[in-house]
Amino acid sequence: MGQSRANLSSELRAMIALALPVVLSELGWVAQGVVDNIMVGRLGPVAIGAVALGNAVYYIPSLFGIGLMLGLDTLVSQAYGRKDYDACHRWMAQGVYLALIITPPLMLLTAIASWDFTRFGVIPEVAVLSSGYLSIMNWGTLPLLLYGGTRRYLQGVGEVRVITITYVLANLLNWGGNWVLIYGKLGFPALGVNGSALSTCISRVGMAVAMLACAWRYERKRGHPLFAHWAGPHLGELKKLVRIGAPAAGQIVLEVGAWNLSTFAAGYLTPVALATHTIALNYASITYMVPLGIGAAAAVSVGHAIGAGDPAKARRAGWMALALGAGFMMCAGIVFLAAPGPLIKLYTHDPGVLALGPSLLWIAAAFQIFDGVQTVCTGALRGLGETRWPMIANLVGYWVLGLPLGFILCFVLKWGVYGMWIGLTVSLVIIASTLLVRWHKDSVKRALAHSSAARC
Repeated sequence: MGQSRANLSSELRAMIALALPVVLSELGWVAQGVVDNIMVGRLGPVAIGAVALGNAVYYIPSLFGIGLMLGLDTLVSQAYGRKDYDACHRWMAQGVYLALIITPPLMLLTAIASWDFTRFGVIPEVAVLSSGYLSIMNWGTLPLLLYGGTRRYLQGVGEVRVITITYVLANLLNWGGNWVLIYGKLGFPALGVNGSALSTCISRVGMAVAMLACAWRYERKRGHPLFAHWAGPHLGELKKLVRIGAPAAGQIVLEVGAWNLSTFAAGYLTPVALATHTIALNYASITYMVPLGIGAAAAVSVGHAIGAGDPAKARRAGWMALALGAGFMMCAGIVFLAAPGPLIKLYTHDPGVLALGPSLLWIAAAFQIFDGVQTVCTGALRGLGETRWPMIANLVGYWVLGLPLGFILCFVLKWGVYGMWIGLTVSLVIIASTLLVRWHKDSVKRALAHSSAARC
């Protein structure tokens, strides 16, 4: 019994040590957007709107590309678990080739989307600035995907601290670049919102270079030189990577698209409703980053155990991650319930928003645990190699059930933004319940299959 407890304690410490840097990295991703918004905010509402519109358009195709790289979580971590380091290197190489292959169509899609926003009723001043911003951001797509693939490789081999350090440095670089390029400091011309886009691209190039350098340095120290025998493109391996990554990419697009659509729908209500929705969503997005990082750690830990032929350990890793994610989100929900007013006041003192905001944060508190569970389950299932069920659950939960319910409550029954958020809450309850059951079944199935094979 004592030995079992010691093993559990050791595994929990290992999970936390893996999860913490990844969580900080996810928060660093959010911080990059916050820095951009703060720096651009001084230029006025037109600039803020242009950047918001540009990012909303840019991140749908780019997040699909990043999602395709999530297959590396499964393939690299399982190869590492069985100590097949050459396979780890081969999968990273295929990730680089996949980034090179998909970047041109993603950039073309983004370029087409950036043409003449006025066709969609966007204010001309905002449309012009947003198109220019988006055309520059587009050039950061390849380094973003190279960073994403290399990061997944480093996570898969358990080297996660360098990811956090890279994000800290990238945020500092982005902040300095914004200051110089937006406002025209140190002799540079003042480029406004275009300067923010250029600064983001520069920081992403830095992130990609840093990740590649860290991967090379790490493997060199281990005695497994990364580039000594760099693998060529392999069609079968690329297909396998896409087969696992494509559903993960679809899941991300479905989830992000659902929340973006809810924001678009809130724009048809009052300005107060839209502002309150945006503030509450910002808080929900920040708390979401913690289980997102824990889910990434779960994917790696589960993958390592599966690769090592220990499905029982994989099952324990998944449940530990779920406990950590749900525990954090329960605490976040308590904060939302206890102090909604002060949280809203950090953004605004508008009386209408202050009156509406607490109720939305109370609804957000109600779905925190479900959001944490569905996010961590998605990562744990990815460690098993299962990415289709999270996509299916998001499709049904958001687009078949939750969003239609939210629209009916919001616009037909006139519940306003509350109705939209109730629909989204229902979505998260359905998705979390579905994925939790799926994780339980799949992890038990792996354990039973391994036990049967061992007896034979």
